Amino acid sequence: MDTDAFIYLEFLRKTLLPLPGVTEKLHFETPAFYVNKKIFARLKEDGGTLVIHTTEREKWMDADGATFFITDHYRHYDYMLVALKTVSPDDLKLLLLTAWRNRAPVKLRKEFETALFLKP
Repeated sequence: MDTDAFIYLEFLRKTLLPLPGVTEKLHFETPAFYVNKKIFARLKEDGGTLVIHTTEREKWMDADGATFFITDHYRHYDYMLVALKTVSPDDLKLLLLTAWRNRAPVKLRKEFETALFLKP
């Protein structure tokens, strides 16, 4: 794994592991993030591409087809590929949080929202 991949993985861990119910384990021998045993993000084997669960991929791909794209493999799934080298940190955070919300059970989403509300 090259230096960029370690930086991307650190960003993913810092963003995702504090969320309720998130676990990290290998999927196809690459780091993947799950909530309630449902995968919602995975670093691809190249170390520079993220597979992320989304129900809005057309919106993202229309906005920036070089950064947000799919291959034939993902055509019939609610996943999109993200080029980590070109995605903005803010867009990536939004995508990650949305993917988590889409896959998390109601109880965990409420736990997260309560924790946000109680922060000073």
